[in-house]
Amino acid sequence: MDETAKSFLLFGQSQPPPEPVPLRAGPLRLQFGAGDLRYLRLGDREVVRRIYAAVRDRDWDTVPGRVNVLLTDSRADSFRVSFTSTHQQAGIHFVWHGLITGDADGTIRFSFDGEAKTTFLRNRIGFCVLHPAKECAGANCRAHYVNGSTVELKLPDIIAAEQPVKGLRDLAGLAHEVAPDVWTEIEFEGEVFELEDQRNWIDASFKTYCTPTSLPFPVEVKNGARIHQSVTVRLKGGTSTVSSAQTELSPTVTLTASADSARPLPALGLALASHGRPLTALEAARLTRLRLAHLRLDVHASDPNSRKLLEAGGAEAKHLGAGVELALYFDDFGVRESISFLRAIKEQLAAARCTPARVLVLGGERDNGTPFERLALARVELGSLGIPLGVGTNADLYQLNLQRPPAEDADFIFWSMNPQVHAFDNASIAETPEGAAHQVASVRHYFPGKPLVVSPVTLRPRFNPVAAGPDPSVSPGELPPQVDPRQLSLFAASWTIALLAAVAESGAGSVTFYETTGWRGVMESEAGSPVRDKFPSVPGQVFPIYHVFAALADFAGGEAVPCACSDPLRLAALMVRGAERSRLLLGNLSPRELEVFLAPGIQGRLTLRRLHPNTAPDASLNPEAFWSRTAETVPVSASTRLRLGPCELVFLDRQETTP
Repeated sequence: MDETAKSFLLFGQSQPPPEPVPLRAGPLRLQFGAGDLRYLRLGDREVVRRIYAAVRDRDWDTVPGRVNVLLTDSRADSFRVSFTSTHQQAGIHFVWHGLITGDADGTIRFSFDGEAKTTFLRNRIGFCVLHPAKECAGANCRAHYVNGSTVELKLPDIIAAEQPVKGLRDLAGLAHEVAPDVWTEIEFEGEVFELEDQRNWIDASFKTYCTPTSLPFPVEVKNGARIHQSVTVRLKGGTSTVSSAQTELSPTVTLTASADSARPLPALGLALASHGRPLTALEAARLTRLRLAHLRLDVHASDPNSRKLLEAGGAEAKHLGAGVELALYFDDFGVRESISFLRAIKEQLAAARCTPARVLVLGGERDNGTPFERLALARVELGSLGIPLGVGTNADLYQLNLQRPPAEDADFIFWSMNPQVHAFDNASIAETPEGAAHQVASVRHYFPGKPLVVSPVTLRPRFNPVAAGPDPSVSPGELPPQVDPRQLSLFAASWTIALLAAVAESGAGSVTFYETTGWRGVMESEAGSPVRDKFPSVPGQVFPIYHVFAALADFAGGEAVPCACSDPLRLAALMVRGAERSRLLLGNLSPRELEVFLAPGIQGRLTLRRLHPNTAPDASLNPEAFWSRTAETVPVSASTRLRLGPCELVFLDRQETTP
């Protein structure tokens, strides 16, 4: 395997992610990479997750930057970094110079000096500061307003529906408590800032950003316009009280399990492939091996082919031994047309002898939520079938929070997830499972007692719910915006483990992931990739993601055992338990080797299967052999450390002991 193929297998891109540069500013340690500061830590506490500058177009799409580092001067307790970042896309050309300094007293200053090289429309240009959810949710904070006043508040614990967060507009600065009598103070210059709860999009952070969303947008930026901003971070209080023993990142990640806190494993399903081709015999056989609970079918009232889609999708689900999760879109139909649509659906279900596991009631594909009057019509027309009917959104939790539907007559609540609304690099994606757990907990709070359905989970957004116009056309030889080459990577499989663990341990009842086949699926179709140079899959291969679901297939109806990980940004872990055995799924989320210590509750004689660059190629072409061959048996004790290579997956089964 050449280095490019290996990199695609590991990370879903042609080259490994660049190594971040470790820096120190007195008691703070942090990282610099690609023009960003990340993971500012005081001892074992993260005080700021990320500081970066974004250029966002009129559709809120982020224009990526090409960074050229000019100077990195790193010392024992201080640093100075200088660079330029060039942003060019679809008529936008903007260049800015960044200067970052870190002093021995822990003060960090990040300045931004930019110039427009063309005239274009933007929704935002400037700094964003991310505050970590773990340390900041429910924390004391002080808002410093542009009028000079200061107010003491608390950051939201449950995800805030109101954006920006109430009381956190018109900011010149923001401070939050990171330990008793220890505060992080952040000062902004050059713009007015406000704070949003990014957990609405499964980002595990709060974000302070400019420009205020109360101002009109988009705004024209003229050629030659200059923009200047700065962010300053200071520590206040007794920083010496924070343990310095955890100053350096531990080389070993510790994993513990809480067997007494197990929850039912969610029902797991996939979506019907969007490419429209029927399954081949081999594809169907391999998908049947996954023992899916359901197959999601999206049926539009305005689509003249909806009858054929429902028939074909229902037959495919039956072939796979799966139920049907039916997403019904009423589009712009009036009451009479909607009734006719529902009656036609009922007739088709009866003819196919198919009773869906659930029905997701939606307006248009990009609507914020369920039209309640359509739920009432569905209740009348489909009520005799006893099908659970749900309310929610086809988009993110943010859209559900914009206008929460009345839930009294709903049988469940649904919404979708993807990790790339705001950031697109592997490190940012690895952060999002924590945000997903916050979402499930918050929706349980919003709608107490209602079953929760996450549908679907995808690597990239399926559409832009806040776009000002239609989706741009896709040039020949390019990937559609819904397609991510990481779909075929070990990294995506590790992220899937982490995401599933987060929603399962938080109490979701059902989760729909990805699609069956194709470049948005768990395996490539036998037709293969239409753009091999950008999505280099092999026709008919299964992706590493497939093996995550294969590992869970025998545990349907079982339990998810919560696992506590000392570094969830590096290690994904999911433990599932059946009547007679348990299985632990581990995934390395990082591009470096990882050492894992399993706590006593997980130790014992275990069988072990590994998925890494040496085993994954064969496992992708012959997954049956990967799971049927005898696994390695290893004794795991207090002295054992498991080593996982970059993005490697490990499946551990507990062996029965003989008295």
